[in-house]
Amino acid sequence: MQKFKDVNELVNKLKPDYPVYCIRPESIKISTEFFRKNFPGKVLYAVKTNPNEKILKSIIANKINDFDVASINEIKLIKKLKQDAKLYFMHTVKSRENIAEAYFKLGVKDFALDTKEELLKILESTNHAKDLNLYVRIAISNEHAEIDLSRKFGALPSEALGLVRLCKENSKKLGISFHVGSQCMHKISFSKGINEVANIIKKTKIIPDVINVGGGFPSVYPDLNPEPLNNYLEEIKKALFKLKLPIMPKIMCEPGRAIVAESGSTIVKVILRKKQKLYINDGTYGTLFDAGVPNFVFPSKMISSGRIQSKKLTAYSFFGPTCDSLDYMNGPFLLPNNIKEGDYIELGQLGAYGLTFRTKFNGIYSNHIYELNDKPIMSIYEDAGKVNYLVA
Repeated sequence: MQKFKDVNELVNKLKPDYPVYCIRPESIKISTEFFRKNFPGKVLYAVKTNPNEKILKSIIANKINDFDVASINEIKLIKKLKQDAKLYFMHTVKSRENIAEAYFKLGVKDFALDTKEELLKILESTNHAKDLNLYVRIAISNEHAEIDLSRKFGALPSEALGLVRLCKENSKKLGISFHVGSQCMHKISFSKGINEVANIIKKTKIIPDVINVGGGFPSVYPDLNPEPLNNYLEEIKKALFKLKLPIMPKIMCEPGRAIVAESGSTIVKVILRKKQKLYINDGTYGTLFDAGVPNFVFPSKMISSGRIQSKKLTAYSFFGPTCDSLDYMNGPFLLPNNIKEGDYIELGQLGAYGLTFRTKFNGIYSNHIYELNDKPIMSIYEDAGKVNYLVA
């Protein structure tokens, strides 16, 4: 993979007519080190967030050896890169064929579920194996998350009690897990989740071997400035302490966005300007999916081209390169007033889900990926709580 000092050097040397995706390994080193040093338990990287091999190798190099996987292909990918990695099949709905392949051929022992039917599938597909580690995912409120996952996953409290009892009888180790939703903006969601686990323990008289607090740890965006991540981890520690259990379960988490968001950015070229609308060569069918329907506002900056940039900033919306009107990103994206056709823009925080959601719609696709040594446009590890970002 070709390396550049920064985005300016990349653009000035390549002058690309195609979207360029940038990877910053140093950002991954910072984020993984933060979680390893501060989270009170085991850290699993959520592979779905960014399965690029360069990203995964950087995560492995920074001593993350446990992975939250959601498919057979994700399992095979991690096994290819690190044969002795510990894999947790945390998708709660899996085919019998995938369960059997994961267990018998790929050595996976850890499975999540949220229904009795899924439990039966797991037991029957593994020939009622005695070395299964089963995780009951419970439904909790996602009220503070930007993306709600609760409608699709999680056992309701009335269902969870029976599931916990059944899994206790049929597992080597029992786990209880929850997920606060993607890009969770309030630390209290984690303590609420742990309180729900406490209620289940109280009613079933069963102490799980593992409590998995899931993912949802946020990154920082121009219009989403969460409190420091340390506050989230302290909230988790306080809630766990209040459990006052005779035997404390092991603790796990599944960060994805918070690990890799800052490590990736996309460089786009302006194809046309229509007043406050910029037509660019990447969009919602490329790396900018989350700027569409979820309406994430990614940090943006015009890349220096030698000409003077106006100090006056204007709020722009973007249109992508496809013929679909859904290829639209409302923003607002704050950029110099004198931006024009041919200029380049860097959009940050795309390490999470940017590469994952790309399609080849209209035959438009770019797989030009380069490594940079500069810092991301924004960082929750350095700036959160210290800087007021410009928002239109």
